[in-house]
Amino acid sequence: MFSAKTMRKIDLRMIPLILALMTISLLVISAMTGQVRELEREEFFTPFVKKQLQWFAIGWACFLFFSAIDYHKLRKWAPFLYVGMILMLLGLFFAPAIQNVHRWYRFGGLTVQPSEYAKLIVVIALSAFLEYKAARTRETGAALQALLLIGVPFLLILKQPDLGTALVLFPIALVMFYFGQIKRRVLLVMGLLGMSCLIFVSLLFLGVISHDKLRPYVTKVIKEYQYERLSPDTYHQTASQTSIALGGVTGSGWRKSEFAGRKWLPEAHTDSVFAAYAEEFGLVGTGLLLCLFFSLIYCSFQVTAVAKDRFGRLLSSGITVYLCVHILINCAMMCGFLPITGVPLVLVSYGGSSVLATMIALGILQSIYSRRFLF
Repeated sequence: MFSAKTMRKIDLRMIPLILALMTISLLVISAMTGQVRELEREEFFTPFVKKQLQWFAIGWACFLFFSAIDYHKLRKWAPFLYVGMILMLLGLFFAPAIQNVHRWYRFGGLTVQPSEYAKLIVVIALSAFLEYKAARTRETGAALQALLLIGVPFLLILKQPDLGTALVLFPIALVMFYFGQIKRRVLLVMGLLGMSCLIFVSLLFLGVISHDKLRPYVTKVIKEYQYERLSPDTYHQTASQTSIALGGVTGSGWRKSEFAGRKWLPEAHTDSVFAAYAEEFGLVGTGLLLCLFFSLIYCSFQVTAVAKDRFGRLLSSGITVYLCVHILINCAMMCGFLPITGVPLVLVSYGGSSVLATMIALGILQSIYSRRFLF
């Protein structure tokens, strides 16, 4: 199960990229959760920073564990992981609500968000299914079963409600269906549906379509509060764009932001961490951050290119899209191109569930990469 020999063949390029992103995370979390500037009491190791460091330490342990094990074991674990995920998502509706939503379990001072792990488990389960159905993936029955496999967690996460997390599953499914050679008609319908939704939201946020004029028609289908999330003029949307704009070219400097630093940017250390970082480090710092993410995604896609079996290709492609979609959605939300839906910025946003899920995903990629020469 474990192999020290394959551990020597992991992609070492990922290590400095992960460490750099973690460093940026700690810098922004420290700046955004420190004492208010007027009190002149600022320390680096705030309670949030200490907690994030703990999650990073556990994350590295998960990374090494999943790098060392043979990723083919996940194929055997897939049914159990999937059933466990469904039970965890169902159990949320019987647990006490936190912030008026059913997204987390609370164990004392610890909160766990199952939907963060659900996205990764869906990738594993879908990879195992598409490999098992390799000879029949172009049949309608196989396509319907694959849609059901991803549709159940999609609806359960949407019901929490957690629109952002649910929508992450859509591009993951689309790409994995493509690599899994699912019936082309299904891919075409999914692609057109996704493109139509993206164009509609883009036109809404660019002001081409009036949000207020569309309200009487759309609220016949969805609830009022759900439609309000699609408003391009919410305080959170305006605040995130303001924070980014104030950063300018070089930024205000670490812990010198006048907008995010004064707590005017909501969720500055979690969902809005990109905007907070952009204000303090400017266009130059943002360019560096995006280069780090690009390099991480590039290395991840290379794993798909060198994977020696169908399961490895499906698994690595799903994980790569999982990472890529989180980055694109979070940045687009903060820049005002998409509604703010609570999708974290991988390895930068504060939060244990996101950190652990991401490090497990990266560990699985390393397992696939290190076994590229094994047949």
